[in-house]
Amino acid sequence: MDDEIRISVSLPLDDDGFLRRECPTCDREFKWFSHDEGDPDAEPATQYFCPLCGVSSGLDSWWTPAQLELVYGNAGGAIDQAVKDMMADMFKGMKGLTYKPNSSFSLDIETPDALIESDDMVMVEPPCHPNEPLKVPAESAERIYCLICGSAFAA
Repeated sequence: MDDEIRISVSLPLDDDGFLRRECPTCDREFKWFSHDEGDPDAEPATQYFCPLCGVSSGLDSWWTPAQLELVYGNAGGAIDQAVKDMMADMFKGMKGLTYKPNSSFSLDIETPDALIESDDMVMVEPPCHPNEPLKVPAESAERIYCLICGSAFAA
């Protein structure tokens, strides 16, 4: 059995195509533009910079708590099935033992309600990377950092 479980979960975008993110350092929320897969205008990156505090972090560090809850909740059924399959595999071929799976087994991982993305925040465009616009809270628009290179700019 493969040790990795892959589940596709859709996260909502606002009406302009922006995805909500949360900085792992300052815990404030902002939005970055969600490019389509293979978009030649998307800037390649090995890290991102928080547009609000300027601190960098890895590519997979920007989830909001609600997004993580949605992802983990949607994985519940697949995790239940993986556990059932592992249990069946453990007892396969053992002489003198019979494994009878419990069809009602569940880890009871609750599936959260779908997320709804509001059209809040103001859009800003970094002069250094104009293909990577951001949305930030209006009160934070005086000093912004580029998502790609971390350069400071004024909105």
